[in-house]
Amino acid sequence: MMQQPQTKYRHDYRAPDYTITHIHLDFDLEAEDTTVTATSTVVRQGLAGAPLLLNGENLRLLSLRVGDQEWTHYRLSATGLLIEQLPAAFTLTIKTLIHPAKNTALVGLYLSGATLCTQCEAEGFRHITFYLDRPDVLARFTTRILANKQRYPFLLSNGNRIDYGDNGDGRHWVTWEDPFPKPCYLFALVAGDFDVLRDSFTTRSGREVALELFVDSGNLDRADWAMASLKRAMRWDETRFGLEYDLDIYMVVAVDFFNMGAMENKGLNVFNAKYVLARAQTATDADYLNIERVIGHEYFHNWTGNRITCRDWFQLSLKEGLTVFRDQEFSSDIGSRSVNRINNVRVMRSAQFAEDDSPMAHPIRPDKVIEINNFYTMTVYEKGAEVIRMLHTLLGEKKFQAGIRRYISRHDGSAATCEDFVVAMEEAGDIDLTLFRRWYSQSGTPLVTVRDDYNTELEQYTLYVTQMTPPTPDQQEKQSLHIPLDIELYDNHGQVIPLQHAGAPVNSVLNVTESVQTFIFDHVPSLPIPSLLREFSAPVKLDYPYSDQQLIALMRFATSDFSRWDAAQSLLSIHIRLNVARYQDGQPLTLPLRVADAFRGILLDLELNPAVAAQILTLPSENEMADLFDSVDPLAIHSVHDALTGCLANELSGELLAVYRASSYGEYRARHRDIGLRALRNRCLHYLAFGDRDRAVRLTTEQYYQADNMTDMLAAMAAAVAAQLPCQATLLSEFDQRWHHDGLVMDKWFNLQATSPAEDVLDHIKSLLTHRAFSLNNPNRVRALIGAFSANNPAAFHAADGSGYAFLVEILTELNTRNPQVASRMVDPLIRLKRYDAPRQRLMRTALEHLKTLENLSVDLFEKITKTLGNA
Repeated sequence: MMQQPQTKYRHDYRAPDYTITHIHLDFDLEAEDTTVTATSTVVRQGLAGAPLLLNGENLRLLSLRVGDQEWTHYRLSATGLLIEQLPAAFTLTIKTLIHPAKNTALVGLYLSGATLCTQCEAEGFRHITFYLDRPDVLARFTTRILANKQRYPFLLSNGNRIDYGDNGDGRHWVTWEDPFPKPCYLFALVAGDFDVLRDSFTTRSGREVALELFVDSGNLDRADWAMASLKRAMRWDETRFGLEYDLDIYMVVAVDFFNMGAMENKGLNVFNAKYVLARAQTATDADYLNIERVIGHEYFHNWTGNRITCRDWFQLSLKEGLTVFRDQEFSSDIGSRSVNRINNVRVMRSAQFAEDDSPMAHPIRPDKVIEINNFYTMTVYEKGAEVIRMLHTLLGEKKFQAGIRRYISRHDGSAATCEDFVVAMEEAGDIDLTLFRRWYSQSGTPLVTVRDDYNTELEQYTLYVTQMTPPTPDQQEKQSLHIPLDIELYDNHGQVIPLQHAGAPVNSVLNVTESVQTFIFDHVPSLPIPSLLREFSAPVKLDYPYSDQQLIALMRFATSDFSRWDAAQSLLSIHIRLNVARYQDGQPLTLPLRVADAFRGILLDLELNPAVAAQILTLPSENEMADLFDSVDPLAIHSVHDALTGCLANELSGELLAVYRASSYGEYRARHRDIGLRALRNRCLHYLAFGDRDRAVRLTTEQYYQADNMTDMLAAMAAAVAAQLPCQATLLSEFDQRWHHDGLVMDKWFNLQATSPAEDVLDHIKSLLTHRAFSLNNPNRVRALIGAFSANNPAAFHAADGSGYAFLVEILTELNTRNPQVASRMVDPLIRLKRYDAPRQRLMRTALEHLKTLENLSVDLFEKITKTLGNA
């Protein structure tokens, strides 16, 4: 690194001395050399005589004009252009040269296969031209693209197409105009040759919007679901939020090389192809649901992110947390609310809680940052959504929607802050959110401890609630938060006991606002069974001394499917802790019959949604199990996970086989009922794979070869790999021969092998680096193989000899210069070293110290590594 990266602080925000109101971009487009001419209308809004500092990296400046004059009053650096002696208002014309084909970082303008495309969030526009690359500068964009007509028949950008023509020399051009002011991170350009799926949508006001979905040649039959999802999202946003689309056209382009999931560029969304392409033979049910969710997420950004953007990147959760909440509600309204909530909470407990317990812990609105790309995190997105959900819980749907309307009417067309959003909610809900604001500024996962007491004579039940947030590296001192704690009480027959006190009904959502609080309930006829933190009403950890019997009762009687699942998770957690201790003491691993019987009851409950049953029957992942311990023993956790799987497989063998055979759904359809039936049937197959060996081989092999869809085919192969059945090699080989040409399908194959429990898994992964379908330049392939190994195969990655760490260091050394964003995301399993034993900590620290010595260490990695070593 040339110089020590500098920390940026939220409190240092200052409005820019200049703003740009309009910009016209002219691209003379070629993969090797692209010329960009940017003509901007610039207005000074600061002190006279202030210089104009434009961001720019990896650019060759060809010319610079102010008005009609060549301008020589400037200084050029590796990170920008400082222009001096400027008038109060002027036209600035900058001509630059860039090299998209050499751009392996996939930021700015780059080559994805044969397609030229852009990725400008967060700070990619500075790789295209010199500009005020910050989200609070909103300009109206027009874009003219000139390119070879045969190579790039489609030339796309933001807004509406207003002109086009043929250049007469084998090239053609198109001009696009976006009538809405936007920050440059929302700029997009795509040039390539595609198959196009066209449709239209009529808005509630009667406007017809053209819908166009661009995919690589040959993939048109995999675009229908994404288009249908888009139309569902557009209708839902009108119905639930009253928000209508505002341009004449909405375009989605699927590309294979993409660092993230998708990008909400105004009118021209650029998507990772994995979140667009689906047909029964190539995509799983999970793929279908993820496509629906991500298509919805990017569309919802049109209002919560585009029409209203964030003032600075510290406010990122303003758009992302709110929009994740909106996409979660979309998925819940059109699908299973319980299943979606369970999936959301699994992510929080397995990934976000771990982030809170890492050197990179930060609030949803961070106070300081070195590299903004490092804060596209589970905390900003998923915990940010939970904070929005708590506001929804506190206000209720009607007042929450009033708050949304107030926020939009007040801030439409501007760059806002998290505080602006909270003020709108506060006013609409007529509620004091002073204490609630701490969720935006305080990092870490609160621990809510609940103890209770029952007075038989008074028929009075008391809950004693305390809250405490452990110190995090960024904040040692913590304050009490406003925590909505949703509860329900049951008698021994499973009947709900009404909540009341002093003759008045009590809301089921208790407002926990102090470090210690007491809640009293009257007319409780017997000692109740409490259901606590229902629907995960706050992103906290709960400590309550449940007995097995209480949790088994909640699994049977709870009125909420989520609560039934959560009770099952808590029941398993008790026995995971007990069995890890047994493993470490060299004792046999066991599971009481009463626990197996509770899960037997789930299997035999014909009234239960099959998708919910499948979730309840799914053990916590090894990462979720790790969160139960202050010191993680990955081998013990892996052994216990396998042992519990085997126990349930043996105890429930007959019921599992009966449900497996009885579950039928005919020809594949991506309908929620069928998805639930497949989920339950394949969960049964997973357990059966750990039972009788001959039967397991027969069942998995039959399902694999008879499957008419990828969901069932992959489930059979996954069961064979997880149980290490002798048929796995044959199935994996057949799959490779059938699908090696399709990268997205092969990602599933790479992922399975990366998470295999085989003892030689790391050697096998190394051999796959030269596989015909693998490329270190493609983020999807890297995540599927290397990311899956390091993040989702903890027993192998954390091998006691440090081989997993050494392998990741080799990969990160290569990715550091190829693609720093991907490298930074891949390092996360290494930076959580404090959770492991001393020998592993030493090995992980050595690995990080090696990376720190890299001469060209990226800022992305530098921030995470130095924070880790500084706190180690």
